[in-house]
Amino acid sequence: QVQLVESGGGLVQAGGSLRLSCAASGRTFSWYFMGWFRQAPGKEREFVAGISNSGSTTHYADPVKGRFTVSRDNAKKMVYLQMNSLKPEDTAAYYCAAKGDSEYKYWGQGTQVTVSS
Repeated sequence: QVQLVESGGGLVQAGGSLRLSCAASGRTFSWYFMGWFRQAPGKEREFVAGISNSGSTTHYADPVKGRFTVSRDNAKKMVYLQMNSLKPEDTAAYYCAAKGDSEYKYWGQGTQVTVSS
């Protein structure tokens, strides 16, 4: 089992940067593909970025490509989301999640990101 805790959210002006962190507990963290998701008020949760268990492969949603970078440190049991050139439409609660065999099985509580124009 994996427990996840996000941090690093906050209020930032458009064009600014934030780095989100996700701390994991559990001995099997390195087994899991990890993802970042976000949910804005009144909208469905959407995939933002994902990273393979080794960190060698990453995936990004089109709206964040070229601006966001996902990374992980298995020794520290951490996953990061570096967000640059932030836009007001990036405002959302951001969640990290650990993927089991076929679905994201474990979720954090989320951290709020607000981008002002």
